[in-house]
Amino acid sequence: MNNNIQELKPQNVWKHFAELCKLPHPSKHEEKVREYIVDFAARNKIECRVDDIGNVILVKPATPGMEDRAGIVMQAHLDMVPQKNSDKEFDFLTDSIQPYIDGEWVTADGTTLGADNGLGVAAALAVMEDNELPHGYLEALFTVDEEAGMTGAQNLKPDELKADILLNLDSEEEGELYVGCAGGQDVRVVMPFEREAAPEENKAYRIRITGLKGGHSGLEIILQRANSNKLMTRFLDTVAQEVDIRLASIDGGDMRNAIPREAEAVVTVPVLLADVFEEKFEEYKQIIAAEYKTVDPGIVMSLETVPMPETVMDEYSQYTFVYAAHACPNGVDRMSDAIPGLVETSSNMGIVKTETDHIEVMFLVRSSVNSAKEDLCERIASLFTLAGADVEFGGGYGGWNPNPDSPILKVMSETYQRLFGKTPEVKAIHAGLECGMFGAVYPEMDMISFGPTLRYPHSPDEKAEIASVEKFYLFLTETVKNAPKK
Repeated sequence: MNNNIQELKPQNVWKHFAELCKLPHPSKHEEKVREYIVDFAARNKIECRVDDIGNVILVKPATPGMEDRAGIVMQAHLDMVPQKNSDKEFDFLTDSIQPYIDGEWVTADGTTLGADNGLGVAAALAVMEDNELPHGYLEALFTVDEEAGMTGAQNLKPDELKADILLNLDSEEEGELYVGCAGGQDVRVVMPFEREAAPEENKAYRIRITGLKGGHSGLEIILQRANSNKLMTRFLDTVAQEVDIRLASIDGGDMRNAIPREAEAVVTVPVLLADVFEEKFEEYKQIIAAEYKTVDPGIVMSLETVPMPETVMDEYSQYTFVYAAHACPNGVDRMSDAIPGLVETSSNMGIVKTETDHIEVMFLVRSSVNSAKEDLCERIASLFTLAGADVEFGGGYGGWNPNPDSPILKVMSETYQRLFGKTPEVKAIHAGLECGMFGAVYPEMDMISFGPTLRYPHSPDEKAEIASVEKFYLFLTETVKNAPKK
């Protein structure tokens, strides 16, 4: 296993990324990475400040002769999605990511790599320390908590940035320029229940669903991959039609913006119907394997007997929850009429968690049309309200509308053509980029999002294409050098 990623080109990018991999930085735990950037600024005599929410801003004045250029802020987020394979022993709060070279890609050993958005952070730092690169007024903005609520972007104050142009370094396909993105909304469902003594003459089972591909709930939602929470509630609903199951617990997923890859439930079944239950489970396994054999062929469903739990959920709450969870919208809800091939509206049942007296469910709803986003949230809320749950909305953010007359879009399209002999694709994205929030605070700011090629972000299969990182960084530096005049 070759883990010498700091020897890859461009070395000034990969050296920073290698250091970032050593530092824990899941959402809401970016302290070590923030310290690294503050120390970096001090070593390089770069102006640095940390705002009230924890965002870091670096500033460099224009190099002589470039004072007439529009100011540029390079922006990336400090946090990463902490996902690991079930057989991997790893603590994201203490352990270092273990990146290695796998052919033409860099990936990690059993965990998310953190290239989303560590490579954007590393590229911005490389530009800021390059004293040979001519540039206009230059800023670098490193935001916190992008993956868990975009807290850093939402709390950025109107007077923090002085630049005219924002380069968001958080897209995941080299050669594409993004000029628009979806907005998002969190939906939190709390389903209360009473605890009852587990029925006598019952047998207990643990159901496990593992091996799903998962992935980014914006970028990969169009691939129609399986959602472990939906598979589990579908099975519970289906089998309950023939077997009097009782539910003790159900848990799946741990990030509302990652398609959940694993779920488990503990149920009890009348001893006399245990054989029927096991037969139905085997039938369901075959059905799911057939349905997802192309897009999610690695699904593993297992059933094991376990000691009887002391309590189960009350029967009414159990069934109303299962019915609602099975019926609720998940995945692609509508495709865009304006942009062929783009998802307009979607939802992701990212987390299901059983507590002592309630089940909590977290959805992330996305849409490039605010009214459609609101409608899908209300449909989910209506369904679970009928089931007796409490529903609340939070963490909402708007989309980013494309500007076809963007000066930086013109410059970057021409620059890409000159460098690589082809025209970049100009697109919108179903993921929620922070540009939507920046545009609300800085409505006159010209914005573009771009980045290297990543695959399977938000999952342990995440990887970054080595050649694309070199092209991305060259494109970034040439864009900085050729910023339009004010």
